[in-house]
Amino acid sequence: MEGEFPARLLLALKALSLSRGRLASELAVHKSVVSRWLNGRQAPSGENLANLTRLVAAQRPGFTLLDWETDLDTLAARLGVAAEPAPEALGPLASLLPEGVLQEARALTALRGADYEGVWRTTRPAIGQPGRFMHDHVLIRRADNGLLSVRLQVEDMQFVGWTLMTQTQLFSFAADARSGVFIFSIYNAVLRHRAERLDGISLTIQRVGGGSPVAGALLLDRVADLTDDPEADEAAFMARGAASGLAPKGSIPEDVETHLLRDFGPSALAQGGHALLTMPFATSWSRGPNITTPDAPASPPRAC
Repeated sequence: MEGEFPARLLLALKALSLSRGRLASELAVHKSVVSRWLNGRQAPSGENLANLTRLVAAQRPGFTLLDWETDLDTLAARLGVAAEPAPEALGPLASLLPEGVLQEARALTALRGADYEGVWRTTRPAIGQPGRFMHDHVLIRRADNGLLSVRLQVEDMQFVGWTLMTQTQLFSFAADARSGVFIFSIYNAVLRHRAERLDGISLTIQRVGGGSPVAGALLLDRVADLTDDPEADEAAFMARGAASGLAPKGSIPEDVETHLLRDFGPSALAQGGHALLTMPFATSWSRGPNITTPDAPASPPRAC
């Protein structure tokens, strides 16, 4: 039952018309505890499960602890609500992407999604000002459907979308509802460790000149961890996003500029470089925490 408890608890909340905050109040626990139950990070203690069962039984007479052990369809019928079919939980993604891709992404997210959750700051070449760089902010959080949700603030645009994990990359796509602009990004993953920095390539369109497609390299640096309070995380993300914008001249280290302003094309190819814009996994800056000793310098950026 433990592995499916978040879905069972969601059914109970739907049946009782309870919000997460109200449930926390009824059970005399912090709302962060309810959040951990719903995202699968923590199972209720025996006492809390008993209290939750009594709360349900007050509106569904006869409900017992054993009802939590039944399958979802039976539990839904016992609660008097309709169970949500698994494909519907993914919404439009279920019809847009192959089932095998979504299953792999959900499995990897369950295993390592927490390593990517957090608030991140991008560093990327400015589209409209050659030679300058921009900082945007990104919020990555595991969603109830088992995937990583992504929020991105770029100037006055709010992009909402998803990040799908594979073994060595993260594929991210998001759109701004007001303008209809899309952003597609591919990041090099971090193997086995909690991600602290990611690099990759992003594709979008210019907002002037007919909306011409434009691609560029970018870095993501973790600037804050998530808490057990989604509302506080959202407020912190919005505050950081409000301060995003054009990076001051001279503020970007030379090695970062070199990493992001990658030379490619016929001339680069003739000198042994790349014909296309690439971000090779073998030389990626995506990494986990820097591990150093008191007498040793920090390791250079590398794929972990």
